[in-house]
Amino acid sequence: MSDPYARKTDPAKRRSAALTDGVDRAPARAMLKGIGFDDDALARPLVGIATTWIETMPCNWNQRELARHVRRGILEAGGTPIEFNTIAISDGVSMGTEGMRASLVSREVIADSIELVARGHLLDGLVCLVGCDKTIPAAVMALARLDLPGLVLYNGSIAPGRFRGRDVTIQDVFEAVGAAAAGTMSNADVHELEGVACPGAGACGGQFTANTMATVLEFLGISPAGLNDVPATDPAKHEAAFEAGRIAMQLVRDDTRPSQVITRDALENAIAAIAATGGSTNGVLHLLAIAYELGIDLTIDEFDRIAARTPIVADIKPGGRFVATDLHAAGGVALVARELLKAGLVHGDAPNVDGRSLAEVATAVVETPGQEVVVPIETPLKATGGLAVMRGNLAPDGCVVKLAGHERLFHTGPARVFESEEDCFAAVKARSIHAGDVIVIRYEGPAGGPGMREMLHVTAALVGEGLGDEVALITDGRFSGATHGLMVGHVAPEAAHGGPIAAVHDGDVIELDVEARELRLLLSDDEIAARLAVVVAPAPRYTKGVFARYAAGVSSASEGAVLR
Repeated sequence: MSDPYARKTDPAKRRSAALTDGVDRAPARAMLKGIGFDDDALARPLVGIATTWIETMPCNWNQRELARHVRRGILEAGGTPIEFNTIAISDGVSMGTEGMRASLVSREVIADSIELVARGHLLDGLVCLVGCDKTIPAAVMALARLDLPGLVLYNGSIAPGRFRGRDVTIQDVFEAVGAAAAGTMSNADVHELEGVACPGAGACGGQFTANTMATVLEFLGISPAGLNDVPATDPAKHEAAFEAGRIAMQLVRDDTRPSQVITRDALENAIAAIAATGGSTNGVLHLLAIAYELGIDLTIDEFDRIAARTPIVADIKPGGRFVATDLHAAGGVALVARELLKAGLVHGDAPNVDGRSLAEVATAVVETPGQEVVVPIETPLKATGGLAVMRGNLAPDGCVVKLAGHERLFHTGPARVFESEEDCFAAVKARSIHAGDVIVIRYEGPAGGPGMREMLHVTAALVGEGLGDEVALITDGRFSGATHGLMVGHVAPEAAHGGPIAAVHDGDVIELDVEARELRLLLSDDEIAARLAVVVAPAPRYTKGVFARYAAGVSSASEGAVLR
């Protein structure tokens, strides 16, 4: 009788052979056979399908369905799919509550979870299905850390809702809260709006953080070009998932690693994409974190340099008129690549996991006649990109200001200081914020929060009250991709680490000068130092558990808020 263990190993089983092959591995195979794997399945490369499905949001809602089609692609290409899941935190649901502290923390937990499963089960490759904000960079961080053949597929954007004859997104609901406080919307109006704003599965519809990062994935080359564009509820998303599975198996066969795809040129392309689409400032944190995992030296100053030379060519919310489904209908993200390539603003030879270069993707794009979502780079919406990095005596290590959607480049006014987001929101709701104020929200940084909460609850309420163009806001926390107005986040060093933002008093004059790239507290260096010498930071909000561990180990926002 022939030896059942003498079967020749598939050369693409570079890792999993140590788990499945030979008589010594009989116990492992016995357990895997207990859930339906047979000898043929275990003889093929094992490719993980990491989903972030969770029943707390529409953003990731379709991933279990998409995973079935990814499985099909892997199987037909000769691999064995192994599905597993990790967590996700909904920014939109948790916004304005203690739960929002978990959002950025979850990025590290998701990356760690994917890494642990892939290492623990010696997987040969990975397909990561992502949706809500932190799942996207987390999946790339895990792939980069493992340097395992694989790709990331965005499960797609939500369709816009319809409210009284116009398209709406979750941004409109947040701003409606402020409008209700100002008396310009009734509670009944808000209730009607909330019932239609999110019509089904998919991540938030504007160029908020999820769609910004989905765009980034294609410019990094780690997502097959054109597949992320397809909206969540479009029937074509099933075929996109199938294709992702097929491509992943080819990457396994060819042993193509993320480090061969996500190069410094690819990171620069991704920064240009954020700038050109008026994307989320969260992209700064996430690209710094991805670069860290790959050992690529990237600083926040690169974002300013690239954004300053990159025009905005995509007319997408929150600064523009359209949503992600409109961009897909117009021809997709590749239209943005085409315009940037025309002006030599991206590296066209950067590779994509689908085997093409960025230039080939851009050249092959099919534009819908008459589309208005992406404009020619010769006649851009704005001459420079949608963000800038400032320094100055209030942010010696840097801070980020979002520029898309407003034209104010200078503001000076008295400080209104708050020690938490909740305190500030109460003041906004009580209508005690006045035109000209510079709102300061501190002790909300990566360590001080902990978790560096987004401030959309506050910023949207300000816009809803009609103050969006009359005030400025600075914080060591961060902003949602849906934020617009003159808002400065990521102030570093943060207050909890003794940053100058901790020295600000009510009534101090603060000056934001975007053209000079300076955020200034109009006090002498000696006075700031004297104040900092007597500042008593609040006690840590958490003394045990994941938040306490995160606060103890997280780096500055200027370094990507990574755990070291």
